[in-house]
Amino acid sequence: MSMTTPPGWYPDPAAPGIERWWDGAAWTEHARAAGPQGAAPPVPATPRAGEASRRAKGVALGAAGLVLVASIVTGAFVLGGEGDRPGPGPKASATGTPTDGPTDTDGPALSATTPTATPAEDDGKVLVDQLNGVSLPLLDGWKRAERPVDRVPTAVTEEEYDCPGTSGFCHPGRVGTYSVTVEDGASPLSVAEQDIAEAAERAYDRDAVGRRPYNGMEDHRPAAAGRVQVAGAEGYFVRWRVTTASGPGGYVQSLAFPPPGGGAGSMVVVRFAFDAGPDGPPLSAIDKITRGIRATR
Repeated sequence: MSMTTPPGWYPDPAAPGIERWWDGAAWTEHARAAGPQGAAPPVPATPRAGEASRRAKGVALGAAGLVLVASIVTGAFVLGGEGDRPGPGPKASATGTPTDGPTDTDGPALSATTPTATPAEDDGKVLVDQLNGVSLPLLDGWKRAERPVDRVPTAVTEEEYDCPGTSGFCHPGRVGTYSVTVEDGASPLSVAEQDIAEAAERAYDRDAVGRRPYNGMEDHRPAAAGRVQVAGAEGYFVRWRVTTASGPGGYVQSLAFPPPGGGAGSMVVVRFAFDAGPDGPPLSAIDKITRGIRATR
């Protein structure tokens, strides 16, 4: 009889004191320091892709593996030699969260995650962020981005046009989800207020690969801000109206809220970028997407 371990954070069998994200089929590159959430759940038996070739010895869950799992649940440590450790991965912050994505040196560090389709996404109606445990609705006329620039789960409008400042294509509407490393006591309000400048720059000034699709952002002004309920938790959003050297400019919003199920030292940020003018999505779509955010675990 086989048993499938559900997606979640589990003790890394190759690194004591570290938890690694299991996506339901394989280990991912996302890791964090083990928190004091209580007894650790059993370690999934399937190794990460490519890990077997890097290991000097494996961890097997057979009859003897049940004893190992029991020892983990009771608080025992799994010790391994240097050959058991994974190869070099993304640079980690103090909490163990990868920080190879865009960062704001004056605010929280953002963690980029390569979006992976899940069964819940197969109907094409939601965008799932496995790392943060949330899903966003895909409204009519929206789709999942196949190769998002920031390498985070991203939804874009199906409509596209020639960017006025580069040879690429731009979408009138973009939404992406990020994992943010924060200090103890950080609030959704403080996170959103710190993130909005970075969000505006990435959307309308200079993107993550250095392109300037609108020939740069020239000005911004506050447009809205306030508390909002998101996935059963209280969040906070900040919205700016930006003008650019080319194109219609647009609206940028940073929405911050605690991750579902808690999680010390982290916050979820959803960034919206909507072009202004008659060809841009209606701002009411921001509210529809926000109301449709759901916890997936």
